[in-house]
Amino acid sequence: MSVIEAKLAELGVTLPDAPAPAANYVPYVVAGDMVYVSGQISANADGMIKGKLGADMEAEAGAEAAKTCAISLLAQLKAACGGDIDRLVRVVKLTGFVNSTADFGDQPKVINGASDFLVAALGDKGRHARSAVSAASLPFGVAVEIEAIFQIK
Repeated sequence: MSVIEAKLAELGVTLPDAPAPAANYVPYVVAGDMVYVSGQISANADGMIKGKLGADMEAEAGAEAAKTCAISLLAQLKAACGGDIDRLVRVVKLTGFVNSTADFGDQPKVINGASDFLVAALGDKGRHARSAVSAASLPFGVAVEIEAIFQIK
């Protein structure tokens, strides 16, 4: 088991198989030592996590949804690294989209679910630049979608 996967196991997380793309795009692109991972939607073993922050979902539930996005991002990274996720040098940037009402202003609290998880799982390698953006809607009505840029060796 890799060092990163051992830490994930300590946190009670096992990486799923990398989710397949939902449309005409690739799940990730490797360019030199950078991996660009397409947006991962909030989903778990029970299916998609849907909702609109500020209407039918609270920030804490949104943060849990964002954590599921981070787990999918790591699953895609593992696939991009040929199964060796320990090639990760660092998380460079997250861009998080929050399905929210016009008056909801806690997008950063929602995306913290992903950021906090990545730092807990990866330590300093998990610290990253970030954007947390409101969206009027997201694919399939999901609560959160996050894309990422990683540096690998």
